[in-house]
Amino acid sequence: MDQNSKLTSADEDRMIDNAFQDVLKGYLSSNHRKKVDIIERAYKFARDAHKGVRRRSGEPYILHPIAVAKIANQEIGLGSTSICAALLHDVVEDTDYTVEDIEAHFGKKIAQLVAGLTKISGGIFGDKASAQAENFRKLLLTMSEDIRVVLLKMADRLHNMRTLDSMSPNKQYKIAGETLYIYAPLAHRLGLFAIKTELEDLSFKYEHPVAYARISEQIKASQQRRSAVYNDFSHPITQRLADMGLKFDAKARLKSVYSIWRKMETKHIPFEEVYDLYAMRIIFECDDPAREKQICWQIYSAITDLYRLHPERTRDWISNPKANGYQALHLTVMGPDGNWIEVQIRSERMDEIAEKGFAAHWKYKIGDGDEESELNAWLKTIKDILDNPEPNAMDFLSTLKLNLFATEIVVFTPSGELVTLPSGATVLDLAFELHSEIGMHSIAGKVNHKLVPLQTELKSGDQVEVLTSKTQVALPEWENFMVTAKARTRLRKGLRAMRQPVVVKGGEMLSTWLIDNDLPDNNKVITKLQGIFHVANRDDLCYALGADEIVLGDFLLKPLRKAAGIEEKGILSKLITIGKKVVPGTAKSAPAAPDPVNPKKIYKLRSDAEGTNFRISDCCNPIPGDDVMGFISDDGSVEIHRLDCPEAQILKATYGSRIVATEWDTDGEQRFLAHIHIEGLDRHGILQEITHLISTHLGIDMRKLEIEASDKVFHADLWVRVSDADVVNDLCARTKSIQGVTLATRIH
Repeated sequence: MDQNSKLTSADEDRMIDNAFQDVLKGYLSSNHRKKVDIIERAYKFARDAHKGVRRRSGEPYILHPIAVAKIANQEIGLGSTSICAALLHDVVEDTDYTVEDIEAHFGKKIAQLVAGLTKISGGIFGDKASAQAENFRKLLLTMSEDIRVVLLKMADRLHNMRTLDSMSPNKQYKIAGETLYIYAPLAHRLGLFAIKTELEDLSFKYEHPVAYARISEQIKASQQRRSAVYNDFSHPITQRLADMGLKFDAKARLKSVYSIWRKMETKHIPFEEVYDLYAMRIIFECDDPAREKQICWQIYSAITDLYRLHPERTRDWISNPKANGYQALHLTVMGPDGNWIEVQIRSERMDEIAEKGFAAHWKYKIGDGDEESELNAWLKTIKDILDNPEPNAMDFLSTLKLNLFATEIVVFTPSGELVTLPSGATVLDLAFELHSEIGMHSIAGKVNHKLVPLQTELKSGDQVEVLTSKTQVALPEWENFMVTAKARTRLRKGLRAMRQPVVVKGGEMLSTWLIDNDLPDNNKVITKLQGIFHVANRDDLCYALGADEIVLGDFLLKPLRKAAGIEEKGILSKLITIGKKVVPGTAKSAPAAPDPVNPKKIYKLRSDAEGTNFRISDCCNPIPGDDVMGFISDDGSVEIHRLDCPEAQILKATYGSRIVATEWDTDGEQRFLAHIHIEGLDRHGILQEITHLISTHLGIDMRKLEIEASDKVFHADLWVRVSDADVVNDLCARTKSIQGVTLATRIH
């Protein structure tokens, strides 16, 4: 910050001390045991260690650990051990001090937390993968021993997101993408609702600044009308609850900017049609946890006496809390303006747990109750995945994501044991959840005493028995019928164990054949063999050999000798080669010889008569005007993705160093393919009107049209060539004005 550079040394010291006193003040007003001495020692130690060091923004570095400590204590509710670890969390990484030094000064517990939080470079996934995936793996391994590690990591990430302004655009994309892909779902899974919401909104702000500003403005503009509707709706409820003698706080909870945008995107609707912009939240006082459930249902009864209930949208999270500890009673009723409004009923205890997650349990001395054991079960699942990591970072993160985002169902075993599984889980998921051996030998299931196949999807409340046979052999295709990461990980581990003797046999056959034919056992030869036999890796090649699925013969000698004689090329010669020949898999629009790209600078996306300096990805088909980012491919060219493309989310979280911030700089003459989906009421001549509007009035080139009509409703998909996103938006708006058309939206 510029203002920091103008401060004198004394002013800076005063500012740092004030920030620390703010942390102490919050700690002293909390319910934790007062251990001020060790916190002050940790602060002085960290301040001296970071002396003279500044953040990219220009402010003294020590302000970051202080801010993390404040978030840990005042927003998550952690105590003195965590505050000390937060103050010291960058000392080991950024200074000459070691974890042993921290242990000598502050004890083993604080040192363990600091070690868990110390970021590492490199990683088991190789140079191409982001070290972040390995950092995350290390974090979760430590977290399974002490949950405070991940809570502190959340505080660290939240402060980094709050101060992301000072970073370069490509770093902003990388950090925002990583946050949305990994940290927000993890915050959700740990019940840190307030932090999850802020992380999502901040990520959205940096990835889609224009959309963020527009929706924020629309929320502000509709504030007065929204308040009037809410007051009309809430007044009779608050009156009734006051008459019942309850002490409570009622407020409107506005949807976050990110969740409004997600709804607009997924439902293809404008802001004006997002009717559930807010929910009503009722938080009541109750000193006796045993009475909370009864009071919730009394409030429910009072509300349903006043307003019409939506029978399918009542959610009882009190009798069956979510795995992240969330408890509340949700109901949806018809408001005075004819729209459905959700009401959330919570006690003060439930509300604090909902906002602060598992950290709040310690405050209420819940101990090792149901919610704690739910968390421990989840941590065991995570440990299961970590003990058998996927060979590459992207698979690892995708596997982990399966478990972070899941909404739960609850099923019962024949003995009455309750098992929590993600929504959509099958009999196979349950089999592997119970035990790897049960999973590997399962043949069928019994759901509510009916015999069903293994791929049968389970529903909450089902009683499920898994039938097994010693002669049954697990199949790789089973993975298609699984939704839990745990089941997939255990199946893969089991299959690897089954295959291993055959792989070893095949490996010996391969080595012997290579020696007999004077061929080196190197990467080039093995890669060539993998390509010839269409297998993914060496293990698959050896397995196919050992199982007699393939045969090594003389026909292989010529291509393999040629492969073995190719000299390894450096990156420079690879770049030159790209200019001389067509690289397989590159689009026509890819540049012939890309200049080396500097990820620290904004990359201008140019398109003119001579071609383009970028490649459009097939997964999201971006066009000029979209919010996009660049990914530097292996061949040095820049592939562009929409920022909200699922593939882009993975790339940002996994290959951070190859992300480049981009800016459109096209001349408007080039044309790009866009896919439009149209729905409406079928009538004679409507298709003619649509095509006439597109080709005649707007002069847009149509490339393909698919249409289907049934029961007086039609669905049409058309592909058009346009210059930018504004043309598509105009086309959709004009198409929607045609009588009978109910929806016209671009499909990415």
